[in-house]
Amino acid sequence: MKRYLQFVKPYRLEIFLTFIIGVLKFAIPLFTPVLIKIVIDDIINAHHLTSDEKTMELFYWLAGTTILFFVIRPPVEYYRQYLAQKVSNKILYDIRQKLYGHLQKLGLSYYANTRVGDVISRTINDVEQTKEFIMTGLMNVWIDLCTIMIAIGIMLKLDVKLTIVSLVAFPFYAISVRYFFGRLRKLTRERSRALADVQSYLHERVQGISIIKSFTLEKHEQQIFDGTNGHFLTKALNQTKWNAKTFAVVNTITGIAPLVVVGYAGYQVIHGHLSVGTMAAFVAYIDSLYNPLRRLVNSSTTLTQSVASMDRMFELFDEKYDIEDSKDAKALPTIKGQIDFENVTFRYEEKGRDILKSIDLHISPGQTVALVGMSGGGKSTIISLIPRFYDVMTGAVKIDNIDVRQLTIYSLRSQIGIVLQDNILFSDSVKANILMGDPNATDEEVIAAAKAANAHDFIMSLPEGYETKVGERGVKLSGGQKQRVAIARVFLKNPPILILDEATSALDLESEALIQESLDQLAHNRTTVIVAHRLSTITRADQIFVIDHGELKEQGTHDSLMNQKGIYHDLFQIQKLG
Repeated sequence: MKRYLQFVKPYRLEIFLTFIIGVLKFAIPLFTPVLIKIVIDDIINAHHLTSDEKTMELFYWLAGTTILFFVIRPPVEYYRQYLAQKVSNKILYDIRQKLYGHLQKLGLSYYANTRVGDVISRTINDVEQTKEFIMTGLMNVWIDLCTIMIAIGIMLKLDVKLTIVSLVAFPFYAISVRYFFGRLRKLTRERSRALADVQSYLHERVQGISIIKSFTLEKHEQQIFDGTNGHFLTKALNQTKWNAKTFAVVNTITGIAPLVVVGYAGYQVIHGHLSVGTMAAFVAYIDSLYNPLRRLVNSSTTLTQSVASMDRMFELFDEKYDIEDSKDAKALPTIKGQIDFENVTFRYEEKGRDILKSIDLHISPGQTVALVGMSGGGKSTIISLIPRFYDVMTGAVKIDNIDVRQLTIYSLRSQIGIVLQDNILFSDSVKANILMGDPNATDEEVIAAAKAANAHDFIMSLPEGYETKVGERGVKLSGGQKQRVAIARVFLKNPPILILDEATSALDLESEALIQESLDQLAHNRTTVIVAHRLSTITRADQIFVIDHGELKEQGTHDSLMNQKGIYHDLFQIQKLG
């Protein structure tokens, strides 16, 4: 909660104002029992007054009360609700802003080991649930406590002994709340985790619905979902049962107090020690006293859920960054494009196997080089180390003779363009996706980049041209169209280093020809690193590096490697025969 209060601190004055208005809102109804006492004792039972005088007195008191309830109370109610919602929503806005910034700084290894649905659940559901801590914990609970104190103060003024009798249930209430809510927090946290499992499962399956349909897995997937959903139901019912027990016990305890008050007050009235009006006022105050207590029970349940959500939210905040700028990191100036791997060893997990083993390679500025080898050999890992998506275990990756760990991440990655085999497009317009290469680019620059990527013609044939929405992950475009949009945004970025990770391997021949033409133009006068699946596409590379089981086995031009009749020669012959 201390950590959460850091988000609350900037709004403490607004919260205090909301609290004051809230106390006023709940204090106004506390006048009703006093009015009942006045009407009974000072008007109805005032034998020295005539009927007309009693009527006039009653009218005055009701007129004053009407002003209180129908003139003063409505704006109080309005501002109480408005300010409470305004403050809580602004705090949630700040939390999500910071959390999204945190998510963008987390390394790829975190996302490789974490389900997207769980991240979304924590960012949306759990953050939203913490709103109740603001509404309830910082406002309603304290308002209810103040209401109780005001009610007790008025009751003490009316009759001290009867007030003490009215509070007889308080100790039992406190003991029951302490007993029940310790376990409720644990059960609520388990329920939140189970709900996140359901959300994660749905997220993955909705994204992969084409696979489910193509393999006719609907019944099988339904059974798995039934298990996941059933697990959530079990956790939800466990929490509900305990919650119901809490309310049953607490409401029973708070229900005893009115009976005790009515019995004692009735006895006092019978023996002439208490007026009827005072008894009626006390019976009315019992509701004012114990209704806030019942609300506090409900608030405690809500707070328990909120705290459990805080736990999950701050677990996400506490995830460490794999890749960070060092304290003395410097910005990378405009580079020539030389890349060096010096004795690089890398593994994805601390105790896992080495993916790369003592890799040494040199790429001169402006060269086009290719990484080839069998799948799983470490080619994609090598290109992931250049923009520092991961850090090496031993050795160094250098750009223009500067270790990438000594550079700011932003300045490094801003000079590297990447085209993947399956590029991600966001569910926005074609123009917005191209602008990711340079958000400040003009429309003319966007069109020029699209033309360079052989994308302009097909974009203009879309229903709304550059403003056409491409759907989630670019689902409305073909594979070749998506790839050309991805290439266009790299043209717009215009980086000195270009990385192509099997950028044409999944395309038909016509699309491949168009895209290969764009890539050749894109690679001109810049350092280009290609991970190649089809070896026929890289025969003109300045250098070819053969990676096998994490080791650099061969390097040279196409002709020199063919003459060696080694791994590259065998791979090329296999593909040629295929």
